[in-house]
Amino acid sequence: MTEKITNDHINYFPSIKGNNDELLNVLIKTSELLCKWYSDTNRVSPLPFNKRFRVSYPQKNGTDVKILLDEIEDLVYSSFCPSHPGSLAHLDPPPLTISIIGDLIASSLNNNLLAEELSPSISKLENDLCKWLSKKIGFDMNSGGIAASGGTLNNLNALVTAKHYSGLTFNNETVLIISEDAHVSFKKCAKILGIEDRNICVVNTDKNGSMNIPSFIKLINSIIRSGKKIFAVVATFGTTFRGALDPINEIGNLCNDKNIWFHIDASIGGIFLVADKSFDNITDINISNANSITINPQKLLGIAKTSSLLLVSDINTLKNTFHTGLPYIDSPDDVINRGELGVQGSRPAEIIKLWLGLRFLGMEGIENILNESLLKKSIFIEKLDENKFEIFSGPLHIISFLPKKMNTDQSNKWTLEARNSLMERNYMISRPLYKGRNYLRIVFGNYNTTTQHISDLADFLNNFNV
Repeated sequence: MTEKITNDHINYFPSIKGNNDELLNVLIKTSELLCKWYSDTNRVSPLPFNKRFRVSYPQKNGTDVKILLDEIEDLVYSSFCPSHPGSLAHLDPPPLTISIIGDLIASSLNNNLLAEELSPSISKLENDLCKWLSKKIGFDMNSGGIAASGGTLNNLNALVTAKHYSGLTFNNETVLIISEDAHVSFKKCAKILGIEDRNICVVNTDKNGSMNIPSFIKLINSIIRSGKKIFAVVATFGTTFRGALDPINEIGNLCNDKNIWFHIDASIGGIFLVADKSFDNITDINISNANSITINPQKLLGIAKTSSLLLVSDINTLKNTFHTGLPYIDSPDDVINRGELGVQGSRPAEIIKLWLGLRFLGMEGIENILNESLLKKSIFIEKLDENKFEIFSGPLHIISFLPKKMNTDQSNKWTLEARNSLMERNYMISRPLYKGRNYLRIVFGNYNTTTQHISDLADFLNNFNV
């Protein structure tokens, strides 16, 4: 005998009738908690000193929302705080207010970008916004793109497409060319694609941290003479160590001449290409020879995670690579579901956060954020004693540095002590390992960091046992 459906669980979900007062009350209390956390930012640290949060597990009966709100508070106050003015270690700025709203809307709609019928308005939004951004950076009308949960996944989307485009999908002896300062995600992508380390060819960088063009030309000609096939070349538009830019124009021209897929990893610096304003040594490039480019607006504009885009010069390359058909979705023949444009199938409506963020800021607001990030770095460099420190920085908002006249052991010890002492003063900077040596690194992407914070930071470093 069939059991009777009681709908006892109806209060677990938003009501399809009534006024949803209970949901509204929970949203208000949660919003109040988060707003208080933001307001308390100056009284806490970038990293919590008192980690009150303890993981609780499901019991036989469900937990009352009041208890959950207490647990949420412990979780929040035990979290990393990117809004703290001293949070300068990584590419994780505070979130835009409107982007937070976008995350709420995306969760509330719970639409699925797997298929158009599961996300009609949002599929259109993602398609049209990606095409608009593609044209803004210099692609033509055939371009487009896809959002994914992070730059690593979009770099993977690009390399899978590159192998398909080259006709080498099932050939693991093909070569991938990257620079020695390329992001570590490409080694992860290579593992997924079954490419052995010996087929990842690495080009050395010059004194500015950019791919060395003579070395690149020599390498690519050597590989071609050996009879091996190159399925992709990757240039970096903003390295993690110092924000260096590879010579995009020269690399693109050579790849175009030899019909090799050219991918730009612009996860860090790509948003500068969207701006109408020109930035010295950043925007004077031509990406028309690129086949694909990864851009992560989350790294500087404050679009709440995740916000990463893969833009391609020809949207058909994604369609031809990933299209399999969805037999459980009854779609018109002229519809390409967006779950068939990349590795991910089901995807949340994260594009809403980017759309609202760009609309909220406008081009002027975007340019103000970019300008301020570069200005803050310039102020810091002016205040840091150049007689005491060796500075490594490209055109972007990232700087790494090290005391002069120290051997590796001395500098590794100094950077650790300096970083720990700064944390005690609520300044969080990073200590990357680069070519076997630890450095200190600062990312000037925090809107709450003032000139006074920058001065205090430089003064401390100038006088810290150098």
